[in-house]
Amino acid sequence: MANWSDFQYEIYLNGLTGAVPRLPADLTRLGEMAERRLGPGPVGYVAGSAGSGATERANREALDRWRIVPRMLRDVSRRDLSVEVLGRELPAPLALAPIGVLSIMHPEAEKAAARAAAARGVPFILSSASSTPMEEVAAAMGDAERWFQLYWGRDREVTRSFLSRAKAAGFGVLVVTLDTPMLAWRPRDLDQAYLPFLYGVGTANYFTDPAFQAGLARPVHEDMNAAVLHFSANFGDPGKTWPDLAELREQWDGPIVLKGVLHPDDARRAADAGMDGVVVSNHGGRQVNGSIGAADALPGVAEAVGDRLTVLFDSGIRTGDDVVKALALGARAVLLGRPYAYGLGLDGQAGVEHVIRCLLAETDLTLALSGCSGPADLHPDLLVRA
Repeated sequence: MANWSDFQYEIYLNGLTGAVPRLPADLTRLGEMAERRLGPGPVGYVAGSAGSGATERANREALDRWRIVPRMLRDVSRRDLSVEVLGRELPAPLALAPIGVLSIMHPEAEKAAARAAAARGVPFILSSASSTPMEEVAAAMGDAERWFQLYWGRDREVTRSFLSRAKAAGFGVLVVTLDTPMLAWRPRDLDQAYLPFLYGVGTANYFTDPAFQAGLARPVHEDMNAAVLHFSANFGDPGKTWPDLAELREQWDGPIVLKGVLHPDDARRAADAGMDGVVVSNHGGRQVNGSIGAADALPGVAEAVGDRLTVLFDSGIRTGDDVVKALALGARAVLLGRPYAYGLGLDGQAGVEHVIRCLLAETDLTLALSGCSGPADLHPDLLVRA
């Protein structure tokens, strides 16, 4: 069985012909490349954070505070990154996080990212706020693993319709984002007066939905402004509370994962409500400025519910050692966000595949060089606090 790390030799061998990768192997450089090549509105929307950016910085600081203590003379000649997540066998502990309005980054939008995920065997999590209807994304993926992310809005009939459509289109896991009942104060978007939804971008699932259409006086194409206003009025719902989860549980018979959990008590409440997993996440620093770094929250959540729920992690993942640290701290798998969006914007599907392969090659190498053969070998005692 080939190792993910073999990608480095593929690059070196291609170099014998004079070929070098179109994108850097250091994924932390992608953001600066995107800043130079793409428009300020789209880049700002993806790269921007809430407020001063303190939470985004805290995410990196929280991961960087942990240091790996490699162990020697352990047989790591055979390695296997595969994991079981929510009853699914995955080739690596990675999924592509839900990111909306990907058409602002590349014309092929979600379909290109989804094809890249499918080509590498990792799940693609489609945002409710996608630029492409869920059925088209599903068709682009064939039988590959796909999950659907729900922004849980005010209109119950639209929610019911979304879940029915997602189920019919083969999305196997429901990821419910809890931390965005409304948009945060995001200076980069505000400075550009840039909100793509107001132009009908990122609304494809809504505008193609029969329940959403039923709430309009005229079809979307006849009155776009009215459709946008209807979308805006129903997108979030700050009135949702824990008992409301029962309705989702009734409507979705597959795994449900709650995204945006940072407090152990909220994780316990998720387990008590019959959920199947949580994503320890602060939305990449895009919602609550001054929030706790996600990696600082991860150990407490994993300790509280790791035997009851599948614990996933996002917010700040940029390198292979980030993945190793998150798994050692109790995550079953990680979600990758901004880097793949940059890869998409810079080189389409090929760019996303490059990001996936680089991250997993570095993860494989970091794992092996730390004396581990697979995710099951990772435990908190591999790490120390700097």
